Amino acid sequence: MPLYECVLIARNDITQAQVEAIADQVQATLTELNGGEVKKREYWGLRGLAYRIKKNRKAHYMLLGLDSTPAALLEVERQLGLNEDVLRSLTLRIEAIDDAPSAILARRSDDRERDRGFRGPRPAGRFSSGRTGGRERDDREEFRARPRDELDGGPGGEE
Repeated sequence: MPLYECVLIARNDITQAQVEAIADQVQATLTELNGGEVKKREYWGLRGLAYRIKKNRKAHYMLLGLDSTPAALLEVERQLGLNEDVLRSLTLRIEAIDDAPSAILARRSDDRERDRGFRGPRPAGRFSSGRTGGRERDDREEFRARPRDELDGGPGGEE
């Protein structure tokens, strides 16, 4: 049977469990019609859209790797089109379903693993940098105020 990848975009006001339920519905349709099965399933998360679709700025993305007959795939696409929670879906025929994570998930794991580390001291200045909003006190030595007797040559110091 031919292999397909289907990416569906669901509204942002539904939960991840409801998006999984839509994928379960696709899987049930494929097995019911003796048309195939879902070989790969990836939830990409709630992501921002490039432009508004039906007044939505964000959407849940789901990738499905399908092994299906063309007739069963037509029924799946029809049901996805009728589902009010699905904003868009795109199905492409592919040569092989890759078991490795897709580029979207691979990039997300790289972002999590990246260590930002120490970025250096804050710039000296009269005002705070605004990162903490003035709520936290910086206890590093270079930013701590020194008593007047440690200052040499300042006002009130030695002449």
